[in-house]
Amino acid sequence: MPTYNKLVRDKIPEIIKNTGKGLKTEILPNDRYIEELKIKLNEEVSEYQEAKTDIDALEELADILELMHSLAKVHGESIQKVEQIREEKAAKRGGFEEKIYLVEVDD
Repeated sequence: MPTYNKLVRDKIPEIIKNTGKGLKTEILPNDRYIEELKIKLNEEVSEYQEAKTDIDALEELADILELMHSLAKVHGESIQKVEQIREEKAAKRGGFEEKIYLVEVDD
């Protein structure tokens, strides 16, 4: 039996059971859950960076967004609050749409 030891989406155990396979899961305590969400986020960011097509990139961005929803929730807020903070920062400091690359600043 392969060992995975990783956080999976909520319906994965059901999907595995429906194939007739057995499995073992556990429910993580909150501190470990946050740790595993961060690990999963890093994994998905790496997969995004390695994406070769636009559709693959969008799939990975969707995974990242799903993780952002979960992370916002464990930090006591909603993704809407994260979006509000993003908007406030963009209003004060701008976004990244103009593709500005800072080379140096004189002392």
